[in-house]
Formats: sequence, C-alpha cells, structure tokens
Amino acid sequence: MLDDRKLAVLRAIVEDYVSTNEPVGSKSLVDRHNLDVSPATIRNDMAVLEEQGFIVQPHTSAGRVPTDKGYRLFVDRLSGVRPFSPAERRAIETFLARAYDLDDVVMRTVRLLAQLTRQVAVVQYPSLTRSSVRHVELVPLTDRRALLVLITDTGRVEQRAVDLPTLVNEDSIIRLRAVLNACLDGRLLTEAAMAVADLPGRVAPDERANAAAVFSVILETLVERHEERVIVGGASNLTPADFAQGLHEVLEALEEQVVLMRLLGESGDQESLTVRIGSENQVQGLQSTSLVASGYGSGDQALAKLGVLGPTRMDYPTAMGAVRAVARYVGQILAES
Repeated sequence: MLDDRKLAVLRAIVEDYVSTNEPVGSKSLVDRHNLDVSPATIRNDMAVLEEQGFIVQPHTSAGRVPTDKGYRLFVDRLSGVRPFSPAERRAIETFLARAYDLDDVVMRTVRLLAQLTRQVAVVQYPSLTRSSVRHVELVPLTDRRALLVLITDTGRVEQRAVDLPTLVNEDSIIRLRAVLNACLDGRLLTEAAMAVADLPGRVAPDERANAAAVFSVILETLVERHEERVIVGGASNLTPADFAQGLHEVLEALEEQVVLMRLLGESGDQESLTVRIGSENQVQGLQSTSLVASGYGSGDQALAKLGVLGPTRMDYPTAMGAVRAVARYVGQILAES
C-alpha cells in the first residue's frame, strides 16, 4: 500500500510525462513540484514505485515513465475529472444544438471530442435494438408519388420516396398516415417490421395497392439500417512517438467497424464513465492505447457509447471531463429532438 507521499510522487511523474513525453527524473520533480522532501527521499520513493511496478526505467541513466499499472492507480486514486468552465459548457451546448438531424449530431460530436481532447474520437450510432418509432409522416409529392419520413426517439430520421401504383389523393394519404402511426408509434424498431406485416388488413381494399408500396419501403428501411455504425475522427492527433510498437496497427484497427464495436462493447457498463488502459484493452492492435468512454442517450436509458482513444500517455482528467460532458449534452439533444 502506498502512502500519500509516494502517491504524490506518482501523480507528479504521470503529469510530467504526459506533458513532456520525456522520462522523469528526481531532480525535475524537485524543481517542478512542491513535494517538501529532499531529492534523496524522492529517489527512494521512486525506487519503491518501480519495485511495485507503477513506473519503469526505459533505459540506463534515464528517468522513469509510468506503466499501465501506474496510470491505472493515477486514474482510480489520484486524478480528478477536469471541470469545464461555464463558457466552455455553453460553447459545447451551442455547437451540438446546431445539428439538424442525427447524422449531424454524430459528426459534430466526433469533431468536438477530437478537438477538446486532441485524441481520436469514436461515436457509436444509437442502437436500433433500443430505438422506437416516434412518428411516421407521409407527404404527397405528386398523384403517384409520396415522401415517407420515419422518425425515431433517438433522433434518427429516415426519408424515402415511394412510387405508388395507383392515383392517390389527400384523404387516402391522411388515412394511411393515421394507420401507420396507430400501429407503429412507440414500437421498438425490432418489433416494427412484424407490425407492418399485419397492416394491410386495416386498409380499405381500393387503397391496399398503394399501402403495400408504402409498407414495403418501411420494411426495406428498417432492414437496411439494422447494421450498427461507429464514426471515427481525429486520427491525425496520433503521433508515432507515442507508440513503441508502431502506429500502423492502431490505425488499421480503427478502420474496422467490428473492432470498434467490440472495443466500445468491452468498455464497461453502458451508463458509466469508464477508462481502459493499455493491456486492459483485449482488442488486437489497440493494447498500446487507452480508451475513455461513456454511454449516452435520452432520459435514463443509454442508447450507445462515445469516447476518445489515444496513447496511454493521455491527459486523463481532461479526456474524462470532455467525454462525460459531451455525453450528457448529446443525451439532452436526443431527448429534445
């Protein structure tokens, strides 16, 4: 068990190494931090930290750098989440609130996280298995064509043009729209396809041909968008100097949707802020990185995850603060959409 002084020394080593990317020596700790002990005492504390696996000497005559175990203790015991100022919070809220649909929300979130943390941002689209139909709109475009708009409670908006086999009028569009909303409103998308299959019997015989065309497009829309997606941004923030085994395998892993889905899926509870450091990541190619992730959603229900990924030499307090704040604001926007 480390005493408070050794914890303070470890904190100082982590902060200096994150800041400089240079091994940290006892002299620099004395010069930069008010530890109120002699250099000899700090050297002894560093020896204990090294013996217990919290820091390591990369080569002879060098200072020390944190290990994955050292970063873990720093995150669990030593660091605090950096709070955002009122001005920063307003800027985040304003930037995200300008989004006009779910795709724009996701893209803005990726850009924002990458800019705030200088790391790689990863944002998962809200899971279709947890999304429900909020409203179906049907708008006549011509007498043989209509626009179908499917809106979910997670902000997803799907628009499709429907070619109709017979002439249509405003009254028939109103009736069909009412049937669709009565049957689909509030249903999970995973249940909606089955509900659509039962709709033809609720439509007058002379309107069933047009109704069948609309139902077919709804079914196609639900099937097409069943695949989950993760959007990545900010890969240019990564530098080779932070990855002893090479940056190439990290960039390769970031190109694979299956890898990213697994990475986020293994990042702990859906709702909580979690940090996975170095070897704690079991995903091939990403064991030299750290992930800070959180669930986001509307109300108390987390619908997906977002986070940032970077080298283990990460500014954890800032990354944790940014991920937590952005997840909260994205959730608010989805709840209001």
